[in-house]
Parts: sequence; C-alpha cells; structure tokens
Amino acid sequence: MSPLPLHEILYCSVLSEGQSPNIVGQIAAQARARNAARDVTGLLVFDGMHFCQHLEGPADAVLHLLDRLQQDPRHTAVRVVYEGPCTERRYRRFDLGFAQTADPDDMAGIQALDGEAALRRFLALQPGFDING
Repeated sequence: MSPLPLHEILYCSVLSEGQSPNIVGQIAAQARARNAARDVTGLLVFDGMHFCQHLEGPADAVLHLLDRLQQDPRHTAVRVVYEGPCTERRYRRFDLGFAQTADPDDMAGIQALDGEAALRRFLALQPGFDING
C-alpha cells in the first residue's frame, strides 16, 4: 500500500477580540497531540495579533483540521492563502512548530498575497524564525 498523497494549506487569521496573546502557547500544545494522531505536521507563526499557519499531511486530515480551525472562536478572519498537493513534508521534525515574530509586516505581507506567492513569502521568512517544536 502506498502512502496517502500529501496536501498543504497555508492560512492566515486574527486573534479574536478579548483573547489574550498568551493563549497561543496553549493552542500550540493542544494542537501538537491532535496533529500527531492525524499525521499532520506544520508551523504556526504569531505576531501578537495575526496568525499564519502552514499545515501538511493526508488531504482528508488537513481539510478536517481546517474545518475545525474555521470554527474556533479564538481567532477570526480565517483566510486560506494557499492550498494544494505537496510532494514532500517540510516539517518532519515536529507535529506543530511554533514561532513568534515581533514584526507585524511579516504576517501582513503574507496576508496580502495569494497562492504560490503567499507560500513562497512564508517559506522565505522561515529561516528567521526561532521555531519551538
């Protein structure tokens, strides 16, 4: 049996009004266990107000997770900026890496783009992130 083809999604969202930025560490910790059980890997980046998350894994698992994320009241304005098949994992080292950036232009720059351009911008910023996973 061959492994399931991989699918990837990059989405951006905004922390909901009334939510403390401190909740993001809790979100990442909970997501790691869920992602591991579903063979989903990825990276969540947060700038204190905006999220960008890149997810990869079997298409059904990734799409199910996206549906859950869109229903999560801790963030709003969920917008998928890239979606498509991927040939290999970028995040083999962790179920969900987490990084914070102090530069709001990083996330705003990604949110202003769509498709391959958004994905390229996100991937280009990665070497500058201090990723915990």
